[in-house]
Amino acid sequence: MRYMEIPIQAEGSRDYVRLETYLLDTPADKIKIKKRPMVLICPGGGYEKLSYREGEPVAIHFLNQGYHACVLRYSVAPARHPAPLLELGTAMKIICENAAKWQVDERKIILAGFSAGAHLAASLGVFWNRERLLKALGVEKEASETLRPAGMLLSYPVITSEEGISHRGSFENLLGERFSELSGELSIEKQVTEDTPPCFIWHTLDDDTVPVENAFLMVSALKRAGVPAELHVFPEGEHGLSLACRTVERADGSGINEPCAQWITLADAWLGTIL
Repeated sequence: MRYMEIPIQAEGSRDYVRLETYLLDTPADKIKIKKRPMVLICPGGGYEKLSYREGEPVAIHFLNQGYHACVLRYSVAPARHPAPLLELGTAMKIICENAAKWQVDERKIILAGFSAGAHLAASLGVFWNRERLLKALGVEKEASETLRPAGMLLSYPVITSEEGISHRGSFENLLGERFSELSGELSIEKQVTEDTPPCFIWHTLDDDTVPVENAFLMVSALKRAGVPAELHVFPEGEHGLSLACRTVERADGSGINEPCAQWITLADAWLGTIL
């Protein structure tokens, strides 16, 4: 495996932003595989911080499934929108530009996001071909497909800014004083179109941080747009479980939920159907 850290800077980026890449060795003269899919991971943290538990441990899982993986350490508050989205778009460009050297199948780049990181992943999923984003990233309309994920894995996602069921803190951290102006626009369920990539979503029914209605709204929007989607809702489980297994157990012993740990096996199966 080859590990690299690639600095990323966009307008409004903080100085720590980087793409942490985990590339499996793929010797074309030794094995049948010539190129591998890439899973690009966006950890959560309410646009206030970035979770380790939702980064490297997830990357290691996907490496074990035969994928390349990378983790985007994107800007959080006091950085504001659109910095994180521009950083994610830049990461997609970097992967595509290095696809031959890294032996990545650029048609099979999956976004995996957790909580607020799922909001970021879903933002690219709905905005990838919008003129404003293409212009900001210097991507010609004809090349916009380079920004389109092949699919999205959204774990307990922040989706809506709707009063009463939103995770308001994520939107406040992302938008700052422009909250009132932009929160509706960045309510993802309102932006889904037929061009949105297929989605796998999981959540827990009693999540008291990001209500499960966020997942329901996203799946309903995808269904209306005719976009393939798979949803799993577990009856119990705290927010921020990541892989929900001992690999990501917190120092205080929390963060393990055996029933919820099934989600990654279900996600692996779903990836097999779209890749």
